[in-house]
Amino acid sequence: MARVSIDMPEHYTFNTELTVRVNDTNGGHMSNYAVLALINEARLHFLAAHGYNEDHIIMTDSAIIYKGEGFYGDILSFDIAAGDFNKYGCDIFYNITNKKTGAAIAHAKTGLVYFDYQQQKVSALPDDWRTALTSNA
Repeated sequence: MARVSIDMPEHYTFNTELTVRVNDTNGGHMSNYAVLALINEARLHFLAAHGYNEDHIIMTDSAIIYKGEGFYGDILSFDIAAGDFNKYGCDIFYNITNKKTGAAIAHAKTGLVYFDYQQQKVSALPDDWRTALTSNA
């Protein structure tokens, strides 16, 4: 069976921290669905730091490589960067670690495209988005 591979960036332009909540756990550790939910929250922080929200984007895909466990109360550090830009969107990369121990939790990426909801179709990513998402926040 082929394994998922993510080419993680060398540099990140944003960091945010999120705490693992009791609802994020299953079987005593952080659940796989909670990891994606926390990634979605971290992406909102990233976009907000650049003056944007998710009003004009849709997610096209996601990939997660689990590196370690997270537990209730852990503070997770999300280093985030945008890359792999194309005409319509880009990928957002997440290097997730335990803030206290530095242990790797996951490497992840989510693909997004710019979407025109009035015309109900994908449209070109505005240049200001590309510029903002690649700058330090």
